[in-house]
Amino acid sequence: MATIEEYINDAEKDQQPMLKEIYQLIKEMVPPETFHLTENLVHFGAMKKHLGFYPTPSAMEEFQEQLKEYKTSKGALQIPYTQELPRNLIKEMVRFRLKEVMEKNA
Repeated sequence: MATIEEYINDAEKDQQPMLKEIYQLIKEMVPPETFHLTENLVHFGAMKKHLGFYPTPSAMEEFQEQLKEYKTSKGALQIPYTQELPRNLIKEMVRFRLKEVMEKNA
């Protein structure tokens, strides 16, 4: 399996800045080198026209009001490469997931 850095480096050049930004943002908040804490916390991926951020359905439901301007599905948020990364919203969603997982395992 490729590392996250390899995955980002293999993405289209115009997609890499946003991928690097979301990766750095999540790394700042989550225990070193993992997005897994007894269960998956969040995922992200490069799509052709957008960055996909997958914080699980519970986070999507919790933040539904803040997500109205984006295309979403049950567990996914689509962020067009033409838009700025919603850093504060992503931080809030990661924080929510961390708390949710830690409370389940307390």
